[in-house]
Amino acid sequence: MKIIDVILTKSYTGFYFDDQKAIKRGADKDGFLYVGEPMTPGFNNIRVPGEAISIQLLLENGDIGIGDCAAVQYSGAGGRDPLFLASDYIPWLEKHIKPLLIGEDVSVFKILSEKYDALKVNGKRMHTAIRYGISQALLSATAISTKRTLAEVIRDEYNPTNVLLNRVPIFAQTGDDRYTNVDKMILKQVDSLPHALINNVKEKLGYQGELLLEYIKWLKNRILTHRQTDDYMPILHVDVYGTLGIAFDHDIDKIVAYTKALEKEASPFKLRLEGPIDTGDREGTMVALRDIRKRLDDEKINVEIVADEWCNTLEDIKYFADNKAGHVLQIKTPDLGGLNNIADAIIYCKNHQIGAYCGGTCNETNISAIATTNVAIACEADLCLAKPGMDVDGGFMIVKNEMERVIARSNQRK
Repeated sequence: MKIIDVILTKSYTGFYFDDQKAIKRGADKDGFLYVGEPMTPGFNNIRVPGEAISIQLLLENGDIGIGDCAAVQYSGAGGRDPLFLASDYIPWLEKHIKPLLIGEDVSVFKILSEKYDALKVNGKRMHTAIRYGISQALLSATAISTKRTLAEVIRDEYNPTNVLLNRVPIFAQTGDDRYTNVDKMILKQVDSLPHALINNVKEKLGYQGELLLEYIKWLKNRILTHRQTDDYMPILHVDVYGTLGIAFDHDIDKIVAYTKALEKEASPFKLRLEGPIDTGDREGTMVALRDIRKRLDDEKINVEIVADEWCNTLEDIKYFADNKAGHVLQIKTPDLGGLNNIADAIIYCKNHQIGAYCGGTCNETNISAIATTNVAIACEADLCLAKPGMDVDGGFMIVKNEMERVIARSNQRK
């Protein structure tokens, strides 16, 4: 089945682009906005509307494959590609990529996805958001033309031993509304929560971590008080965006001691701590996370470290996995480019006995969320992010419902 036309449109995402550097340096909030000068190239303001580009592939039988080019909330940070704005890239896609896609046969996904993921234009690879969106559209086209779900295509081409598709635990994120949104998660019995967006030492962590300790205590008691059944035991997963490193001067001894205090406060729930330290470069961050994990394991502190910043590409993920730089690696889906890389990353982590978190960003779309949920199911990820948005309900609905639909269809075939 061949592509006969490509349609490109500007789309909006489920959240916003934020200048992480300015926020971590203490930018003030004014309602939903941030006040101050942006610090990351490309940003005219600290918070700007999230944009995407929708790619529709018209097939010769009239079917349409669809994908969305989207980038993470904190674009331009942690070694990522720069801010992705539709007006900058639609003309570029029309000129350089549309002519190449027309005439392609979409009967097999992997070959085409790898081709476009590796494609260079004028000697440079495409922005990760573009590779991400093209691969989604190709997967959609392959699935619809071969009458399979997206997950079945990925399973058949990447993980054929996974005969039955199974549910993957879902992780939801609160955004800044880290209290009311927790209540939503408890009501819906989300598997892992709350993310909590601890991205500022002064207002959210505390200079000695006291604010986060108070929050973990509140979170634990909130679940114990309001859970509907005693067997609801979600994993507490908090993203601290390197603020432990800032608060404790990158002192591993102090970070480990503080983590032990968090473990005590979280009990009886298991705790995951994402991004405890960010040294500003890949090697330094990898070494620090490796050393923190080893100390936690040696001292039998029941807290898992999740790697995020600087663990962006498939190569990064393999490097962090090989060095055990964390117990779980976030596969931040838009940062990897093609969905082929996401599938390879999940399988690599699983084969190396390290947790595979099929993550992403609040700043995606329903289309990209559906696509990566299917990849997570097919490759048996350990965790899947509810996305897009920060309201809990929308992202959880999209991911949870897609998971249930795909599994039911696969089981019906069997």
